[in-house]
Amino acid sequence: MNRKAELYRSLGERILILDGAMGTMIQRYKLDEDDYRSARFQDWEKPLKGNNDLLSLTRPEIIAAIHREYLEAGADIIETNTFSATTIAMADYGMEDFVQEMNFQSAKIAREVCEEFNDKNPAKPRFVAGSIGPTNKTASLSPDVNDPGFRAITFDELREAYKQQAKALMEGGADILLVETIFDTLNAKAALFAIDEIQEESGAKIPVMVSGTITDSSGRTLSGQTAEAFLISVSHHDLLSVGFNCALGAKQLTPYLETLANQSGYYISAYPNAGLPNAFGGYDESPEAMAMQVKDYAERGIVNIVGGCCGTTPAHIAAIADVVKDFEPRKIPQTILS
Repeated sequence: MNRKAELYRSLGERILILDGAMGTMIQRYKLDEDDYRSARFQDWEKPLKGNNDLLSLTRPEIIAAIHREYLEAGADIIETNTFSATTIAMADYGMEDFVQEMNFQSAKIAREVCEEFNDKNPAKPRFVAGSIGPTNKTASLSPDVNDPGFRAITFDELREAYKQQAKALMEGGADILLVETIFDTLNAKAALFAIDEIQEESGAKIPVMVSGTITDSSGRTLSGQTAEAFLISVSHHDLLSVGFNCALGAKQLTPYLETLANQSGYYISAYPNAGLPNAFGGYDESPEAMAMQVKDYAERGIVNIVGGCCGTTPAHIAAIADVVKDFEPRKIPQTILS
C-alpha cells in the first residue's frame, strides 16, 4: 500500500479521525516509579515517574494497548508516544542519550498496531503521526522577568533537537510528522526548518501537520499571535494541514478554526480538550457533549481532521467519529487555491 497516496485519498473522501489523549489513558494504569524504570533503568539516579515517553521502552505493551483502544474507537490517525521526546525535554531526566531510541521505538509500536488494523480492514487505512511537542523552553520569550532579552534556548539548538526526533520517527515508520501544541511559533519554525532539511537530504516528501494552541479567551498563542498571524507564520511550508489543539474546549475553539478555514489552502485539523479544566485541573466534559460541539465543525464545513486532546478517551473519539461520519470534509476554497 502506498500510504501517502492512501492518506490523501482518504482526506478527499471523509473527515479523518485523530486519536485522543495519551496522558489521560496512561493515568488510568496508575503506574508507579518501578513501572517507569523496569529492570533496565532500575538504578537510574533521577526519578522517572511521569516520563511518559520512556514507557515506549519500559512498558511498550501499555502504549500498544492504548493505540489499539483508539483504533478500535474509530481513529484513522494515531499519534506516537513522543510528545516530549527531545534532548531538550529529556534533559530534566538526564535521558538525552535515549531520545533516538524513544522516537524510533514509539513509531515502531504505533506502526505495528496500525498494520494489525490495516490487515483486518484494508479499505480503512490507518496512519501514524509522529508527535513533535513544543519542548519545555521557548525561543521567543524570556523566562526571567528581570532580563527580557534572555533566552533559554536558541533556534539552532531547537532545530538540532527536532531534526534528531523527526528522523527517528520517520525511520520507525511514521507516515506524518505532527508539530503540535505550538505556544511559540518560533519553536515550530525550528521544527519545520529541521523537517525541510530532512526532506532535502532524503529526497522524500513528508506530510506535515501543524497544530497551534490558543491559550485563552484573548484568542492568541502564548507568544502573542492571533489565529491569522499564526497561519501566515507557518504558510511558507508546504503543509498537509494546519489547525489548533489543547488549551480550549471544542466550543471555544470554533471562531479560530473558522479563521483558518476561511484563509487557508491546507486541510484543517482540530483536537480540543474535553472542555475547560475544573478546579483540580481535570476535564469533565462527557463524550456525548464534546461530540455535539465537534459536530458543529462538520456542519459548518470547516474541518478535515478531528480528534481530542487533554481529558479525551476512546469513548470521546468513538462519539466524535460517530457524529461526523456522514458529513463531507471541508473543501479548500478555490479562491485560495488560485
